[in-house]
Amino acid sequence: MSSGVPIFSRRTCEAPFGVVTVVGSELGIRFVMFSNDAHPKPLENLHISDTEIHDSVNDAITQLDEYFTGSRRDFDLPLDLRGTEFQVAAWRALADIPYGRTASYGQQAASIGRPKAVRAIGGANGRNPVAIVLPCHRIVGADGSLTGFGGGIAVKKWLLDHEHSMLHSATSDRA
Repeated sequence: MSSGVPIFSRRTCEAPFGVVTVVGSELGIRFVMFSNDAHPKPLENLHISDTEIHDSVNDAITQLDEYFTGSRRDFDLPLDLRGTEFQVAAWRALADIPYGRTASYGQQAASIGRPKAVRAIGGANGRNPVAIVLPCHRIVGADGSLTGFGGGIAVKKWLLDHEHSMLHSATSDRA
């Protein structure tokens, strides 16, 4: 860090559905973004180095690659989450949804003690800065329908199908 301002690094990885970009600093991962993100992340105020790559960013790329190949189900990364207290609570609750499972917006709201904040949960999830790592793709409509996702419904469907197929293949391997 120079003069108290964190220096960020950025790397990309190829996902089966397109490019994923990771931005982080020595404090942790700030963003995991899709190339066609519906809610572009505010990078203009970050000091991004073209030469220094932080360990957190390298670790995130490694863990994302492992996730895409099916050898990782959970992420173990330092996160540098910036949002309101409500948003951060909503985002952290996403980590409690098991791999290959889904929950509704109402269930997520109830899990943080705000059962009536369903719309606010949807808004917070739409601003989730670390997609996939905090799996907002696992949140579905009350009827199980695939609803809004910053990377697009096709990416959300791919992520859910990928997790289900990895669970199914792991179950088949044990049989």
